[in-house]
Amino acid sequence: MTLAEIKAAARAEAFARRKVAFQARTDGDADRLKAVLAEQGTRPLAGYMPMRTEIDCLPAMAAHDGPVGVPVILGPGQALKFRRWAPDVPMVAGAFGALIPESGEWIVPEVLVVPLLAFDRRGYRLGYGGGFYDRTLEALRAAGPVMAIGFAFAAQEVDAVPIEATDQKLDLIVTEAEVIVPGKDKTETG
Repeated sequence: MTLAEIKAAARAEAFARRKVAFQARTDGDADRLKAVLAEQGTRPLAGYMPMRTEIDCLPAMAAHDGPVGVPVILGPGQALKFRRWAPDVPMVAGAFGALIPESGEWIVPEVLVVPLLAFDRRGYRLGYGGGFYDRTLEALRAAGPVMAIGFAFAAQEVDAVPIEATDQKLDLIVTEAEVIVPGKDKTETG
């Protein structure tokens, strides 16, 4: 089996697991993410507009004290750019149906909340296969420090995500149940 086939099978399994977790979601799923983002002060943040069964990061984004952006796909093979967002900003459908601000300034995030299909405790994530976040994190990290936070349901954890050389690691993983620091034995569940 090729790596592409392994990742495709892992994505199918991860979609099914996430769908079950999504059906059990609660209003407090983003509480831990809010707390983690509060520790970041006013650093520019980029989150995402949840689609399908993704865990909802909007409450945490709306509570952030600094500028907040959402990803805009410019084209295949390109890094994402981030347009400034607020709860009352007019939104339009962007690439792949994700909502994006109709207009507004671009921001460069120092903290990036990343959606995913699956994650492991090493800090790797399984995305949708377009490589957008890997390219984006690589470019942002080359320009300066950036914190990448995977946000997911706890049920999306797997033993090991299949990886390749271009996959970027997450600095933290936040679920509705805990905060995971990759490479550390302890997690914060309180």
